[in-house]
Amino acid sequence: MLGNKVAYIQNPSIDKTCTWILKVPRDMKHPIYVYYQLDKFYQNHRRYVKSRSDKQLRDPKEANSTQQYCKPEATTEHGSAVVPCGLVAWSLFNDTYSFARGNNRALRVHKRGISWRSEREHIFGKQVFPRNFQKGALIGGGTLDPRIPLSEQEDLIVWMRTAALPTFRKLYGRIEADLRAGELVTVTTQNNYNTYSFGGKKALVLSTAGVLGGRNGFLGRGYAVVGLACLLLALLLTMLCLVFPLKEEHLALQYPLLRPATVTMHA
Repeated sequence: MLGNKVAYIQNPSIDKTCTWILKVPRDMKHPIYVYYQLDKFYQNHRRYVKSRSDKQLRDPKEANSTQQYCKPEATTEHGSAVVPCGLVAWSLFNDTYSFARGNNRALRVHKRGISWRSEREHIFGKQVFPRNFQKGALIGGGTLDPRIPLSEQEDLIVWMRTAALPTFRKLYGRIEADLRAGELVTVTTQNNYNTYSFGGKKALVLSTAGVLGGRNGFLGRGYAVVGLACLLLALLLTMLCLVFPLKEEHLALQYPLLRPATVTMHA
Protein backbone atom coordinates (compact mmCIF):
# COMPACT_ATOMS: atom_id res chain seq x y z
CA MET A 1 0.00 0.00 0.00
CA LEU A 2 2.79 2.42 0.87
CA GLY A 3 4.33 1.86 -2.54
CA ASN A 4 1.28 3.44 -4.14
CA LYS A 5 1.42 7.06 -3.01
CA VAL A 6 -2.04 7.98 -4.26
CA ALA A 7 -3.66 5.01 -2.53
CA TYR A 8 -1.69 5.83 0.62
CA ILE A 9 -2.86 9.45 0.79
CA GLN A 10 -6.48 8.50 0.04
CA ASN A 11 -6.67 5.77 2.69
CA PRO A 12 -8.12 7.29 5.90
CA SER A 13 -7.07 4.29 8.01
CA ILE A 14 -3.34 4.99 7.56
CA ASP A 15 -1.60 7.30 10.01
CA LYS A 16 -0.09 10.16 8.02
CA THR A 17 1.89 11.80 10.82
CA CYS A 18 5.39 12.89 9.77
CA THR A 19 8.03 14.28 12.13
CA TRP A 20 11.35 15.89 11.35
CA ILE A 21 13.82 18.24 13.00
CA LEU A 22 14.84 21.63 11.63
CA LYS A 23 18.03 23.44 12.60
CA VAL A 24 17.62 27.21 12.66
CA PRO A 25 20.34 28.64 10.36
CA ARG A 26 20.37 32.15 11.88
CA ASP A 27 18.65 34.20 14.56
CA MET A 28 15.00 34.80 13.71
CA LYS A 29 13.06 37.58 15.41
CA HIS A 30 9.32 37.30 15.82
CA PRO A 31 6.94 37.37 14.13
CA ILE A 32 8.08 34.31 12.18
CA TYR A 33 5.74 33.57 9.29
CA VAL A 34 4.89 29.96 8.47
CA TYR A 35 4.13 29.27 4.80
CA TYR A 36 3.21 26.14 2.90
CA GLN A 37 4.49 25.87 -0.65
CA LEU A 38 2.98 23.90 -3.52
CA ASP A 39 4.62 23.07 -6.84
CA LYS A 40 2.87 22.18 -10.12
CA PHE A 41 -0.51 23.37 -8.84
CA TYR A 42 -2.12 25.56 -11.49
CA GLN A 43 -4.47 27.79 -9.53
CA ASN A 44 -4.34 30.21 -12.47
CA HIS A 45 -6.18 27.84 -14.82
CA ARG A 46 -9.14 29.70 -16.33
CA ARG A 47 -11.78 27.12 -15.41
CA TYR A 48 -10.37 26.72 -11.89
CA VAL A 49 -10.33 30.47 -11.21
CA LYS A 50 -13.93 30.84 -12.37
CA SER A 51 -15.16 27.87 -10.31
CA ARG A 52 -16.61 29.94 -7.44
CA SER A 53 -19.55 32.22 -6.63
CA ASP A 54 -18.64 35.54 -5.04
CA LYS A 55 -22.33 36.34 -4.49
CA GLN A 56 -22.72 33.17 -2.47
CA LEU A 57 -19.61 33.90 -0.41
CA ARG A 58 -20.85 37.38 0.53
CA ASP A 59 -24.64 37.19 0.92
CA PRO A 60 -26.57 34.50 2.86
CA LYS A 61 -29.56 35.11 0.59
CA GLU A 62 -27.50 33.92 -2.38
CA ALA A 63 -26.83 30.43 -1.01
CA ASN A 64 -28.38 28.87 -4.11
CA SER A 65 -26.39 31.12 -6.44
CA THR A 66 -23.99 28.35 -7.38
CA GLN A 67 -23.87 29.36 -11.07
CA GLN A 68 -22.82 27.03 -13.84
CA TYR A 69 -19.13 27.57 -13.10
CA CYS A 70 -19.31 25.81 -9.73
CA LYS A 71 -20.08 22.44 -11.31
CA PRO A 72 -19.40 19.67 -10.39
CA GLU A 73 -19.15 21.09 -6.84
CA ALA A 74 -22.33 23.18 -7.03
CA THR A 75 -24.93 20.93 -5.40
CA THR A 76 -25.17 17.60 -3.62
CA GLU A 77 -26.60 14.51 -5.28
CA HIS A 78 -29.95 15.50 -3.76
CA GLY A 79 -29.84 19.00 -5.29
CA SER A 80 -28.95 20.96 -2.14
CA ALA A 81 -26.57 23.89 -2.59
CA VAL A 82 -22.95 23.52 -1.50
CA VAL A 83 -21.56 26.50 0.44
CA PRO A 84 -18.91 27.48 -0.53
CA CYS A 85 -19.28 25.99 -3.99
CA GLY A 86 -16.72 25.44 -6.72
CA LEU A 87 -13.36 23.77 -7.22
CA VAL A 88 -11.34 26.50 -5.51
CA ALA A 89 -12.96 25.92 -2.13
CA TRP A 90 -13.26 22.16 -2.71
CA SER A 91 -9.47 21.82 -3.13
CA LEU A 92 -8.70 23.57 0.18
CA PHE A 93 -5.22 22.75 1.53
CA ASN A 94 -5.51 20.62 4.67
CA ASP A 95 -2.04 19.67 5.88
CA THR A 96 -1.44 20.70 9.51
CA TYR A 97 1.79 21.69 11.26
CA SER A 98 2.83 21.87 14.89
CA PHE A 99 6.19 22.99 16.28
CA ALA A 100 8.19 22.34 19.45
CA ARG A 101 11.58 23.49 20.71
CA GLY A 102 14.35 21.07 21.58
CA ASN A 103 13.07 20.82 25.16
CA ASN A 104 9.64 19.71 23.86
CA ARG A 105 8.16 23.11 24.69
CA ALA A 106 5.41 23.82 22.16
CA LEU A 107 5.67 26.76 19.79
CA ARG A 108 2.20 28.13 19.25
CA VAL A 109 1.16 28.96 15.69
CA HIS A 110 -1.25 31.91 15.61
CA LYS A 111 -3.91 31.56 12.93
CA ARG A 112 -5.90 34.77 13.34
CA GLY A 113 -5.06 37.76 11.17
CA ILE A 114 -3.38 35.76 8.40
CA SER A 115 -5.85 36.94 5.75
CA TRP A 116 -6.48 40.41 4.36
CA ARG A 117 -8.97 42.46 6.36
CA SER A 118 -10.55 43.78 3.15
CA GLU A 119 -11.39 40.21 2.11
CA ARG A 120 -12.82 39.32 5.52
CA GLU A 121 -15.03 42.41 5.53
CA HIS A 122 -16.12 42.71 1.91
CA ILE A 123 -15.84 39.33 0.14
CA PHE A 124 -16.70 36.72 2.78
CA GLY A 125 -19.96 37.29 4.64
CA LYS A 126 -20.31 37.31 8.42
CA GLN A 127 -23.68 35.57 8.14
CA VAL A 128 -22.65 32.96 5.57
CA PHE A 129 -21.95 29.51 7.03
CA PRO A 130 -20.61 26.36 5.35
CA ARG A 131 -23.30 23.97 4.18
CA ASN A 132 -22.98 20.52 2.59
CA PHE A 133 -19.26 21.16 2.15
CA GLN A 134 -17.14 18.09 1.28
CA LYS A 135 -20.22 15.86 1.54
CA GLY A 136 -19.76 14.25 -1.87
CA ALA A 137 -18.22 10.90 -2.73
CA LEU A 138 -14.91 12.51 -3.70
CA ILE A 139 -13.19 14.67 -1.08
CA GLY A 140 -10.97 17.36 -2.54
CA GLY A 141 -9.24 18.77 0.54
CA GLY A 142 -9.98 20.20 3.95
CA THR A 143 -13.33 20.50 5.71
CA LEU A 144 -14.91 23.57 7.31
CA ASP A 145 -16.64 23.98 10.66
CA PRO A 146 -20.32 24.70 9.83
CA ARG A 147 -20.64 26.76 13.04
CA ILE A 148 -18.05 29.36 11.95
CA PRO A 149 -18.95 32.01 9.34
CA LEU A 150 -16.86 32.27 6.20
CA SER A 151 -15.49 35.66 7.29
CA GLU A 152 -13.66 33.86 10.13
CA GLN A 153 -12.47 30.86 8.08
CA GLU A 154 -9.07 32.42 7.42
CA ASP A 155 -7.41 29.32 5.98
CA LEU A 156 -10.15 29.28 3.34
CA ILE A 157 -9.81 33.02 2.66
CA VAL A 158 -6.05 32.71 2.13
CA TRP A 159 -6.49 29.66 -0.13
CA MET A 160 -9.14 31.29 -2.31
CA ARG A 161 -6.83 34.17 -3.21
CA THR A 162 -5.59 32.25 -6.24
CA ALA A 163 -1.93 32.31 -7.21
CA ALA A 164 -0.63 33.49 -10.58
CA LEU A 165 2.13 30.88 -10.92
CA PRO A 166 2.15 27.07 -10.49
CA THR A 167 4.69 27.33 -7.67
CA PHE A 168 3.38 29.46 -4.82
CA ARG A 169 3.40 30.00 -1.08
CA LYS A 170 0.45 30.75 1.16
CA LEU A 171 0.48 31.90 4.76
CA TYR A 172 -0.36 29.18 7.27
CA GLY A 173 0.23 31.13 10.49
CA ARG A 174 2.84 32.98 12.50
CA ILE A 175 5.03 32.20 15.50
CA GLU A 176 5.28 34.98 18.10
CA ALA A 177 8.61 33.86 19.56
CA ASP A 178 12.28 34.34 18.71
CA LEU A 179 14.42 31.45 17.47
CA ARG A 180 18.17 31.33 18.00
CA ALA A 181 20.77 30.22 15.47
CA GLY A 182 21.53 26.52 15.86
CA GLU A 183 18.34 25.82 17.80
CA LEU A 184 16.51 22.59 16.95
CA VAL A 185 12.80 22.74 16.18
CA THR A 186 10.67 19.60 15.91
CA VAL A 187 7.98 19.80 13.23
CA THR A 188 5.02 17.41 13.27
CA THR A 189 2.97 17.31 10.07
CA GLN A 190 -0.28 15.63 9.17
CA ASN A 191 0.34 14.70 5.53
CA ASN A 192 -3.25 14.93 4.33
CA TYR A 193 -3.13 16.92 1.10
CA ASN A 194 -2.94 14.84 -2.07
CA THR A 195 -0.21 16.21 -4.33
CA TYR A 196 0.80 12.75 -5.54
CA SER A 197 -2.07 12.47 -8.03
CA PHE A 198 -0.73 15.37 -10.13
CA GLY A 199 2.99 14.92 -9.46
CA GLY A 200 3.25 17.99 -7.25
CA LYS A 201 5.42 18.74 -4.24
CA LYS A 202 4.86 20.32 -0.85
CA ALA A 203 7.26 22.35 1.27
CA LEU A 204 7.26 24.19 4.59
CA VAL A 205 8.87 27.64 4.78
CA LEU A 206 9.70 29.74 7.86
CA SER A 207 10.42 33.38 7.11
CA THR A 208 10.80 36.71 8.88
CA ALA A 209 9.84 40.12 7.52
CA GLY A 210 11.58 43.46 7.86
CA VAL A 211 10.31 47.01 7.42
CA LEU A 212 10.12 46.50 3.65
CA GLY A 213 8.59 43.02 3.88
CA GLY A 214 10.03 39.53 3.59
CA ARG A 215 13.09 38.56 1.61
CA ASN A 216 12.44 37.69 -2.01
CA GLY A 217 15.41 37.48 -4.35
CA PHE A 218 13.34 37.00 -7.51
CA LEU A 219 12.97 40.71 -8.27
CA GLY A 220 16.66 41.42 -7.66
CA ARG A 221 17.73 38.52 -9.86
CA GLY A 222 15.29 39.67 -12.54
CA TYR A 223 16.73 43.19 -12.55
CA ALA A 224 20.28 41.79 -12.67
CA VAL A 225 19.51 39.55 -15.66
CA VAL A 226 17.78 42.34 -17.60
CA GLY A 227 20.57 44.79 -16.79
CA LEU A 228 23.24 42.33 -17.90
CA ALA A 229 21.37 41.67 -21.15
CA CYS A 230 21.15 45.41 -21.86
CA LEU A 231 24.87 45.84 -21.13
CA LEU A 232 25.84 43.01 -23.48
CA LEU A 233 23.60 44.42 -26.20
CA ALA A 234 25.16 47.87 -25.79
CA LEU A 235 28.68 46.40 -26.05
CA LEU A 236 27.68 44.44 -29.16
CA LEU A 237 26.29 47.53 -30.88
CA THR A 238 29.43 49.50 -29.95
CA MET A 239 31.68 46.83 -31.47
CA LEU A 240 29.59 46.76 -34.66
CA CYS A 241 29.90 50.53 -34.99
CA LEU A 242 33.69 50.35 -34.56
CA VAL A 243 34.20 47.44 -36.95
CA PHE A 244 31.72 48.58 -39.58
CA PRO A 245 31.66 52.39 -39.42
CA LEU A 246 29.28 54.29 -41.64
CA LYS A 247 30.86 56.02 -44.65
CA GLU A 248 30.61 59.76 -45.05
CA GLU A 249 28.41 59.60 -48.15
CA HIS A 250 25.92 57.49 -46.25
CA LEU A 251 25.58 60.22 -43.71
CA ALA A 252 24.75 62.93 -46.22
CA LEU A 253 21.24 63.44 -47.37
CA GLN A 254 20.86 63.75 -51.13
CA TYR A 255 18.37 66.30 -52.30
CA PRO A 256 17.51 67.05 -55.95
CA LEU A 257 18.67 70.41 -57.24
CA LEU A 258 15.78 72.83 -57.16
CA ARG A 259 15.68 75.56 -59.79
CA PRO A 260 13.63 78.72 -59.34
CA ALA A 261 10.40 78.68 -61.25
CA THR A 262 9.95 81.23 -64.07
CA VAL A 263 6.62 82.84 -64.71
CA THR A 264 6.04 84.51 -68.10
CA MET A 265 3.22 86.93 -68.55
CA HIS A 266 1.94 87.89 -71.99
CA ALA A 267 0.21 91.17 -72.53
